[in-house]
Amino acid sequence: MSTESPPDAAFTFLSKGAIIQEFRVGNHNIVLGFPEAKFYKTHNAPYFGETIGRTTNRVKDAQLHDLNGKTYHLYANDGPNSLHGGKEGWGKKDFEGPRPVNRNGMKGVQFTYTSRDGEEGYPGTVECNVWYTASKEDEVTVLDVEYQVDFVGDECEETVTGVTNHSYFNLNPTSPTIADHVVTLSTTNHLALDSNSIPTGKILPHPDAPSPNASFTLGATRPSFDDCFILDPHPTNIPLDTRTLPLRHLVTLSHPVTKLHLEILSTEPAFQFYTGEHIDVPELAGNDGSKIPRMGSRKGIAVEPSRYVDAQRKEWRSMCRLGKGEVWGAKSRYRAWKG
Repeated sequence: MSTESPPDAAFTFLSKGAIIQEFRVGNHNIVLGFPEAKFYKTHNAPYFGETIGRTTNRVKDAQLHDLNGKTYHLYANDGPNSLHGGKEGWGKKDFEGPRPVNRNGMKGVQFTYTSRDGEEGYPGTVECNVWYTASKEDEVTVLDVEYQVDFVGDECEETVTGVTNHSYFNLNPTSPTIADHVVTLSTTNHLALDSNSIPTGKILPHPDAPSPNASFTLGATRPSFDDCFILDPHPTNIPLDTRTLPLRHLVTLSHPVTKLHLEILSTEPAFQFYTGEHIDVPELAGNDGSKIPRMGSRKGIAVEPSRYVDAQRKEWRSMCRLGKGEVWGAKSRYRAWKG
């Protein structure tokens, strides 16, 4: 099932994974995806548009240690690690919705998913709500996204969670790659990684990123990023529900040919910036016989507002540990325009 809300903003969402299927600015759909919902079941290995959960990014060795006094074994789908919730994270699940709502004085849609105790190895039953509200600010198209996760079960005392959206953006959609996109990152600090893409614990300046808010241009093959950039380097100060914090600028993208611009903001303390090296979707045939072009390496840029990678580890767990009676939350905003 899909919906468009509101029509003049040209957003389309799917019940499967509460996916952002379309984000149109003028005549351009700036997110990667498929024109038919069936392909999200069969060819969405890149996580196009998905709502990621029960946790985001990677969990080291696919294990949760010292949670409810136990060790929980998750599904390993990224070498030894668990990635984006496991074999079938929330982005592959059917959410309830879309339900029309009034959220913070704005018309929008709501999606809900209940993740049961033991799903993908995670303890406790939790309920995830996603709200999308769309608006216009003069010539700027705005999408606000709000997440809330409630611990609704009584199977245990604690679990871990984290939610983000995994849309890929291409501001020149007919191009086979993201070449010539101009990027600014709000920070150069990132989590240093070990050989299995797990943080070592150090936060260092990224060698391929210029100074904060300095523009640089992507080529067809370089520079390459799949890194978690850090806005707040003090993990114990990060609240479980960040929605009371101000929105902060994460990334700005623009393209000199289409003259499209995209700004991404969030209340979250970090964001994954990924230049799509592993995108590999073959040419597909639509129901009407039309050809859906192949999407290959670096076809899109993913920006995932989030907590830290492997946030469940002991020294960072306060930002993702959800206990009985507690609520996890976050907000993001996408602003796009032509000019």
